[in-house]
Amino acid sequence: MGGNTIATPATRVPAASLAQSRAARELGLKRGEFELAVRLGRVRTVPAHDGGRRRVAREEIERVRDTTGFPDSLREHVRAVGTTEGAGLMDITTARFTRLARAGMLTPVRFYLNRYRAVVWLYLAEELREFATAEVNAPLMTGRAPDRMRARLDAGIDLRPRNWRSRHAGHLLGQSADAWERAAAVASLLDPVTVLELVKCPYERGYLNKLRPESTGHGAPDSPSARIAERIMTADDPHEISWLRASLLLSLAEARRLRPAPRPNAGTPVAAHQEPLEPTTYSSGVAPPEPDAAPTGGATGTGEQRPVEAEPPRPSRGLFGWLRRRGA
Repeated sequence: MGGNTIATPATRVPAASLAQSRAARELGLKRGEFELAVRLGRVRTVPAHDGGRRRVAREEIERVRDTTGFPDSLREHVRAVGTTEGAGLMDITTARFTRLARAGMLTPVRFYLNRYRAVVWLYLAEELREFATAEVNAPLMTGRAPDRMRARLDAGIDLRPRNWRSRHAGHLLGQSADAWERAAAVASLLDPVTVLELVKCPYERGYLNKLRPESTGHGAPDSPSARIAERIMTADDPHEISWLRASLLLSLAEARRLRPAPRPNAGTPVAAHQEPLEPTTYSSGVAPPEPDAAPTGGATGTGEQRPVEAEPPRPSRGLFGWLRRRGA
């Protein structure tokens, strides 16, 4: 029977691996810098033996150390800046920077809440410089904005949360080892009411909840800060929700073909905490006009949270196809 066991490279964990906190210290990175390095694929992680938080292989530490210019080059790749510093890097006013970000031209890489619980967006300095030097973006750096862009901004549309979720989804799917984990990643972007509607089986909902990606800390659970962060991390545009619903159903169909969700009587207990949370509702934005294709780039702004408006690609294109197009 031992000859029938297949070792899967995606799930094999090297014997020598480090906790992420230890790996960050060995690479000379602060916590936030290390998290960004992982999200951007600069530092690769592997699943933990016990199913806990992902770890970093010793070989990966050595690989990163051997890269040209380490550690300064690594720190520059993960350098995130806010509106004021970002505008300075691009040699534009903070007002123009914020308008570009709200219009979806600059993609946030992180966000946090300040002491007043206002959302502060952060952008990769590397991406901002690339955006500013690209010839195709020159008309956006000076002069009058395109009519469609001005119309969306005048309507109060803010694409920063939507763009951040797109980038976040790419990271989650990149960490997923199988179809059930991919389904859980997609479900984490939908509100509980939608998940409850689409996933009728309580064992499947419990399993998805168990596999739900760990969320970045934004205050104690159910605190005002945590609720604001949850709204940002949950799709709120009708088109985006429709597309994610279709993606979840496709991921579930694939997962069910591979294996059923574990049940208590199948030898794999499903704990009570794995049951779905009580449904809550979230406001959703009004269907927007189709946005212009956004030039390449990423960036930050601050401001009140508004509904995110953008027309996503059709479900048949696949989630990775959408993410590749958004990041192109």
